[in-house]
Amino acid sequence: MEIKEEDYLMLSGIQHFVFCQRQWALIHIEQQWAENEHTTAGELLHKNAHDPYFNEKRKDIIISRAMPVVSRSMGVSGECDIVEFRKVPDGISLHGHRGLYQVYPVEYKKGSPKAGNADILQLTAQALCLEEMFSAEVKEGAIFYGETRRRENILFTDELKEKVKDCFCQMHQLYDKRYTPKVKWSKSCNACSLKDICLPKLGKTPNVKEYIHTAITEDCQ
Repeated sequence: MEIKEEDYLMLSGIQHFVFCQRQWALIHIEQQWAENEHTTAGELLHKNAHDPYFNEKRKDIIISRAMPVVSRSMGVSGECDIVEFRKVPDGISLHGHRGLYQVYPVEYKKGSPKAGNADILQLTAQALCLEEMFSAEVKEGAIFYGETRRRENILFTDELKEKVKDCFCQMHQLYDKRYTPKVKWSKSCNACSLKDICLPKLGKTPNVKEYIHTAITEDCQ
């Protein structure tokens, strides 16, 4: 069943969702947000990449910045930091340009490659949107990390694409119910910009029944 446009989710939200479902819900359902040094650094890195008026051509590569993308099948919309259209023998045609081109998305991140796959899934989500928009397979892309100043090439496997679709399915279910998952504290909470709103350590506090049981047990010892 097709999702109404007013119910489309933000594509970038998949990174929040994979990192912490509660964080995603606080931002995208409850509309809560807070800045810290990590979010500020990320915004500065994206500043040049997200200039929609700064498109350029380098030899056989056309570079489009802040490109709006959408997927009706997944019910998401957003922007790609950069989409490179690389001239190839077998690709898609672009209006106003000669030849055929390969679609190659590039995402900018402030830090270094992470242990988890949140960044990779966000880029894969962009690839799925581009595939739907251009009716062409997007086989690979890259993540540029500001700390290492290097690109990490990403191959979009069937497993990654299915994972992205499953994540957005879960996100739509939570969004429709307006449900915010409960706190699950972990070490990663310390770096979260929402920790003062989320109060993750409260999730470690026992309930009244557990507290009374513990108090009685201690008194009897």
